[in-house]
Amino acid sequence: MQSEIKKWYQLSAEDVVSAMESSEKGLSPDDYSRRLKENGPNKLPDRQRVTLFQVIMRQFFSPLIYVLVVAAVISFVLQEFADAVFILIILVVNAVIGTLQEWKAETSAEALQQMILIRVRVIRDGLTETVPAEELVPGDIVLLESGNKIPADMRLLNANGLLVEEAMLTGESVAIEKHIDPIAEDIHSAGDKLNMVFAGTMVASGRGKGIVVATGLETEIGKIAEKIQKLQTNKAPLVQRMEEFSKKISIIVLAACVLLGIGGYYTGIELKEIFFFVVAIAVSAIPEGLPISMTVALSIGTFRMSRRNVIIRKLTAVEGLGSCTIISTDKTGTLTVDQQTVRQVLLADGTLFQISGQGYNGEGQISDEGTNPLGYQDHDALESLLDAVVFCNEGKLVFENGDWVHNGDAVDVALLALAYKANVSPEELMKDVEIIKEIPFESERKYAAVYYRKNKQLYFAIKGAAEVLLQSTKYANESIASQAESLAHQGFRYIAVAGGAVDEVLDAQSLPEVDLLGFIALIDPPREEVKASIASCHDAGIDVCMITGDHPGTALAIARDLSIAQSDEELITGSELAQVGDVASTAFADLIRGKRVFARVSPQQKQAIVAAQQKNGHFVAVTGDGVNDAPALKTANIGVAMGYGTDVAKEVSSIIVTDNNFSSIVAGVEEGRFTYGNIRKIIALLISTGAAELIMIALSLIIGTPLPFLPAQILWLNLVTNGIQDKALAFERGEPEMMTEPPRDPGEGIFNKLMIKQVLIAASTIALITFALWYHLLYNLHWSEFEARNVILLLMVLLQNFHVFNCRSEYQSIFKMPLRYNRWLIFGVLGAQGIHMLSMQIPFMQNLLQIQPVALMDWLKLFGTAAMILVVMELFKLFNQRKKATFSHETDVNHASRD
Repeated sequence: MQSEIKKWYQLSAEDVVSAMESSEKGLSPDDYSRRLKENGPNKLPDRQRVTLFQVIMRQFFSPLIYVLVVAAVISFVLQEFADAVFILIILVVNAVIGTLQEWKAETSAEALQQMILIRVRVIRDGLTETVPAEELVPGDIVLLESGNKIPADMRLLNANGLLVEEAMLTGESVAIEKHIDPIAEDIHSAGDKLNMVFAGTMVASGRGKGIVVATGLETEIGKIAEKIQKLQTNKAPLVQRMEEFSKKISIIVLAACVLLGIGGYYTGIELKEIFFFVVAIAVSAIPEGLPISMTVALSIGTFRMSRRNVIIRKLTAVEGLGSCTIISTDKTGTLTVDQQTVRQVLLADGTLFQISGQGYNGEGQISDEGTNPLGYQDHDALESLLDAVVFCNEGKLVFENGDWVHNGDAVDVALLALAYKANVSPEELMKDVEIIKEIPFESERKYAAVYYRKNKQLYFAIKGAAEVLLQSTKYANESIASQAESLAHQGFRYIAVAGGAVDEVLDAQSLPEVDLLGFIALIDPPREEVKASIASCHDAGIDVCMITGDHPGTALAIARDLSIAQSDEELITGSELAQVGDVASTAFADLIRGKRVFARVSPQQKQAIVAAQQKNGHFVAVTGDGVNDAPALKTANIGVAMGYGTDVAKEVSSIIVTDNNFSSIVAGVEEGRFTYGNIRKIIALLISTGAAELIMIALSLIIGTPLPFLPAQILWLNLVTNGIQDKALAFERGEPEMMTEPPRDPGEGIFNKLMIKQVLIAASTIALITFALWYHLLYNLHWSEFEARNVILLLMVLLQNFHVFNCRSEYQSIFKMPLRYNRWLIFGVLGAQGIHMLSMQIPFMQNLLQIQPVALMDWLKLFGTAAMILVVMELFKLFNQRKKATFSHETDVNHASRD
C-alpha cells in the first residue's frame, strides 16, 4: 500500500486519511495485523556483515603481493629459509595493519537501524497506546510532541507550533516550522515538504498528529540505507595508482629476469645457478619492502593528521585527501559555525547597524555606518528594540565557569547575544521588569509577544514574521518594507520587532497597536578561518563547491562571502537538477560542470552530483555529517565526516574531522600531499637502486664478465640497507611548495616524466660507477672475484647511503634541505652503513655474504667515489630548475604578448 501514492504532500489531510483507508480513530486490530503482514516491521533489514576472514584475505589481492608470495614459496623450495621468512614477515605485518584499519568499516546500515528503535504513542481503534516504533504500519495515527524522535514518514493531520529539526536529513541548521496545508507544486527536496515529517528527525517544540505513509525501506531514511548497501566504495587514488604500478613493475621485472636468465644461459652459466640467480634478482628488483614502507609513511601521515584534528579510518585515505581535485562540502557546521548570529539591525527610520562577532556568545559589537561602537543607552530606538527582544524571549545565554552556556530556540539565543554586544546583560535588563503575560510562538500566529511592566508603565513587545507584524503596526510604509526585503536577497533570515506603551492587557486574539521598532537580520555565519582555507585550496588547484539542503539565497550568500562562487550562474537547485531526468547521463554531468553551489538538493541528488563530478574527471572529497550525506560520502573517492555528525556518516567515511572545521580538511590535504610525496621518494629510492642492480647484471652478461654480485649479496642490499633507509624517508617533513602546485592528473600513475628521468639517471650512474670499478679491479688490477665483490658490495652500500639524500626532493638541492628536518634519515644511513661494516667483522656473515673487512683508506676512497652520485643528481636538478624557469618565463612573455 505504501508505494501506491508518493506525493502525499499534495493531498489534503482528509484525502490522505481516505487514501490510506484509515480514520481519525486509527486502524482496527484486523487492519493493523493485515498491514503488518503485508509491509513487515518498521525497521531496516539486517545486512550480512563482512567476515574477519574476508577482510584478511583482501589484504593479499595485489599483483605485487602475488609475486612476493610466489618468491617466498620458491625460496622455501630452494631452502633459502632466511629470505622466505623475511618476505613472509613483510606480508603478515602489511596484512595485520590493513585488517585493523578496515575492520568495522561496513556497519552503516546498523547505525541507521538504531535511529528508529524508539517507542511512540499511536491511536488504534479509538484508543491511545504506546508501542515500539517497529510495530508501526502505513495508516497508523501517531501523536507527536516536543522531544519525540519521529518513527516513520508521516503526513501531518494537525500541527500546533510544531518545529522539527531535520538537519540530519536536509542540512538545514534551523528547526523547520510545519503546517498541514496541501502543497500544489512538485517538490523534490524533503526540506520543502512542510506538511510532512520524516523518520529519524526530531520534534524541537510544539505538538502534532500525523498519519504514517511510509515505513522501513520506503521511508526517506530507508531509501538512503538501501542506497548505501548498493553503492560500491570508490578506491582511493593511492590504491588505484599502486595497483597500476604493481602490475607494471611486476611485468617489467619478470620480463627482465627472463631476459637475463636467457642471457646467462647463452654465456655458459649452469641452469641451476641461473635459476637461483633469477629468483634472487626477482626478489631483489621487486620492491617487496614497499608495502611495509608505504604503511609506515601512511601511519606517520595518520599521526600528523591527528594532531591537526583529522582522524583516519583507512590508511589509504591519508594520501587520497591530498590527491583530490575537488572538495564538495556541506555548508552547515562545516563552512559555517552552525549558530544563528545577528548581522544587521535595521531600525524603523532606516538606520542600519552592523553587528560583529559570531555564534552564541557576547563577543562582538554593534556599530553604526561610521563603524563607531554603540552601547545599550547610546541610541534610544536601538534601546527600545533591545528591550523588546530580551523581554520577549524564551532562550538562555549566560557566561559560566569561563564558558558561554545556552539553551532554547536558536533565534532567541542569538537575540540575547545581541544584547551582550551592546554591553548589557539580559539579567541586568530583567531586574526592574515584571513580566505580566507571555504569548508563546505558534506556527499559526507566526509571532511571539509579551506584556511587561517597567518603571510602572505597561508595555507590549512582539517579534515574528515581517508580513504579520507590518499589518498590525502604525509604521508600515513601503520604503522600510522594501529595505527589509533586501535583507532576504542578501541571504539573511529576518524578523520584525514592534513594541511600545499600552493601556491594558488584551487577549491573545487581539493585538494592541504599537510602533514598528525595526528588523533584525540573522544568518548562520561562515567560520572566520574558512575563507583563507578556501583560498589555499584555490592556490593548490583544488575546486571547492557547496552542496546543501538549505535555501538557495542563503547558500549563495555564504558562497559569495567565502569566494566559492560569485555569480547566480554558478548556483543550481535540486528542482533544476530533477528536470534532467537520468542522473547518470552525460547531460547531467554537463549540467553540473562549472556549478559551485547546489542548493535544496536531496540525498539522492547529492550522491548523483558526486558521481557526475567523478565522471567529469575529478577525484572527489565529500564532507558531511547527516544521514542525508551518507550516499555521497560512500560514493566519493574520499568521504570526510564531521566529528559531531551521525554514526551513519562516520561509518561510511574514510576520514573524520574532529573539530568540524573546513580548515582542518585543508590541513589534511596538505599532510596528504606530503605523505604522497614521501611515498614517491621511497619508490624512487627502491626502484632506482633495484634498476641499478639489473643494469649491472645486464652489463656483465653483455661484456662477458663474471656476475658482479652473488644472490645473497643482492638480497642483502635490497632487504637490509635499503630496508632501513626507505623507512627513514617516510619521516620527511614535506615541501611547502606542494600546496601551490595543482593536483596530479587523475590519469597519472606513480611515475611522471620527471621521476622516470631521475630514476633512469640515478640507476645508470650507480650501475656505471660500480661496474667500472668491478671491471677495473678484475682486468686492470687482476683482483680475485672474491676481493672485487667485497669492494663493490661496499661501494654499492655507500652509493645507496648517498642516494637516499637525493631522494629527499625531486626539485630541491640537498644542500637547501637541513638535516634537522629529518633526523631519522641520519640514523637510518648510519644504521645501514654500520650494519654492513659490522657484518664484515662477523665470521657467520662473512661466510654468508662472502665478504671481509677493508682498510680505512680503501673505505675513504670508496666513500669519495660514492659521493659522485650526489654530483650527478645535483647537476640534473639544477638543469631541470633552469629549464623550468625558462619555460615559465617564455609562458609569461607569450601571455603578455597576447594581452
